Amino acid sequence: MRQRYLEVTFRRGKPFAAYLYLPRELGTKAARTLDRGQGLRVDLDGAGTPIGVEITAPLAVTASDVNKVLVGLGLDPIPEEEWAPLRAA
Repeated sequence: MRQRYLEVTFRRGKPFAAYLYLPRELGTKAARTLDRGQGLRVDLDGAGTPIGVEITAPLAVTASDVNKVLVGLGLDPIPEEEWAPLRAA
């Protein structure tokens, strides 16, 4: 996967969880997870490269919260248009 994308899971019509997939090679698996607080967890591959951000509280987390984590990992912040599916929910 070359591009990042946001996937939102709904339960009873409300966002239950979300996952921001980060660019990675096909078949890459998470080797460990870092808790970043505020309903955010970062998955890392075996080399320690971030491969995704789990959003366990999608109604409580903002794009700004996610961007703080991304920038802290040395990654580009998420633009509003990528965050729009969750914001619209």
